[in-house]
Amino acid sequence: MTVRLRALLGSLVLLVVEVARTNNSHVHAYVRQYHAAGHEKQGMRSRFINRKKHHRPKFKPGPWTPAHATFYGGGSDSFGSACGYHDVVKEGYGIETAALSEVLFNNGEGCGSCYEIKCEADPKWCAPGQPSLTVTGTNHCPGGPCAAPLHHFDLAEPIFSRIADKTAGIVPVSYRRVPCKKQGGIRFTITGNPYYNEVLVWNVGGAGEVISMKVKGNKKLKWTQMNRLWGQRWVTPAMMVVLAAE
Repeated sequence: MTVRLRALLGSLVLLVVEVARTNNSHVHAYVRQYHAAGHEKQGMRSRFINRKKHHRPKFKPGPWTPAHATFYGGGSDSFGSACGYHDVVKEGYGIETAALSEVLFNNGEGCGSCYEIKCEADPKWCAPGQPSLTVTGTNHCPGGPCAAPLHHFDLAEPIFSRIADKTAGIVPVSYRRVPCKKQGGIRFTITGNPYYNEVLVWNVGGAGEVISMKVKGNKKLKWTQMNRLWGQRWVTPAMMVVLAAE
């Protein structure tokens, strides 16, 4: 008799994604059932078969809060390394992204959250009419003006210029949490092998943040809690394989 290993990545899998709340009273939960649909360079993408969606209270904008903003040159960095995204432009976030200060990044939990930002009314540095812009947190800004307990956004130069004169260097701003507007539902990129499974969660609407992940390979099995590897990359401590005797 031989024993055949059938990996999680080639089987029917259930994922539960718990999304952050606007305050401490609302939790948004999603359930996704999918069948892995072939290898890609950066792992396996999922093809959804069906889904169940728990009740999700509408995400409401938060209060305006004072902060500061800077910019990094060129806007050519499209990778959200601290959040684990492959390429934020290809994954639908565009250049409207920000590296978040320690407090906002919150050990990776702030990845995917959306903010409306506007320059404080300063006729010398702010753009006329005090326009606002909406960004998604996709990276981490460590130390300096981004150190705790400061609230700070480091923006790509092209979008910083929409709200302020870049010669200012650093400007006072106001910001608030806003709903993330995404199309196509939550998406997963799965990589690994029969003994190690890693899931990147992206394109999350509403709150944007993912605070918990669970996985199981069969409806008869118990849910396995996944651990945050970094940013929005999650791993399971369990060996997710199926043993089949032949």
